[in-house]
Amino acid sequence: MKITVITATFNSGKTVRDTIESVLRQTYQEIEYLIIDGGSKDNTMDIVKEYEPRFSGKLRYISEPDKGIYDAMNKGIRMATGDVVGLLNSDDFYTSSDVLQQVADVMADEGIDAVYGDVHYVNEDNLDVCVRYYTSRPFHRSWMRFGFMPAHPSFYCRRKIYEKYGVFDTSYKVAADFENLLRLIFVNRIHIKYISTDFVTMRMGGASSSGLKSHKQIMQDHLRALQSNKVYSNILLLGLRYPYKVCEIIWTKMNKLK
Repeated sequence: MKITVITATFNSGKTVRDTIESVLRQTYQEIEYLIIDGGSKDNTMDIVKEYEPRFSGKLRYISEPDKGIYDAMNKGIRMATGDVVGLLNSDDFYTSSDVLQQVADVMADEGIDAVYGDVHYVNEDNLDVCVRYYTSRPFHRSWMRFGFMPAHPSFYCRRKIYEKYGVFDTSYKVAADFENLLRLIFVNRIHIKYISTDFVTMRMGGASSSGLKSHKQIMQDHLRALQSNKVYSNILLLGLRYPYKVCEIIWTKMNKLK
């Protein structure tokens, strides 16, 4: 089983080395690594080309202007030749070296369409300290009415599912991932499985996690996604996930003190 890992980059020179190194460290070797660059002006592509020989033909890349991260991800999915596809952002990295092996073990069951797990967040100045642990353990597809979804950087899906039900809708500014998962998991009810694994270490401050303006846009995108997919919800229901996120942060801090 081949797993395709897709990384979308744009002026990612400060962080992409960690991302690439974490892919290289994976013990599962039947992979394809696609780096989809949006025409970076910094040293991103110099770093990518530096690492290319170390992948022994498993790394492919393109660098050209795009319409944003979701457009880049769509390009990657269309280029993918793997049986299973996952996304690894250019400021994130795998938490351990056996993540893809665990994905492969689960996806060996042909009855499973997608697997997902946990992620954790760190601050840029200290990558070793978890500031928020995002577990998908309690997730149920019905929770999507409240704006919840599995941790998207941990989501690995069969390529044929994307071919059947579609990729990311690039008209969404910051929540095309939610709309895509809503379409796959809630509307089309693909067969999913959670595993208790910390897939990815994520730096704080991404497009979907920074500032009041971002959260307002997320709320608008979620409402639109739910309405367009004919799933009932409202602002009050969507607002319930914010106290939940606060509890996650508190839980993380309490467990660090133990």
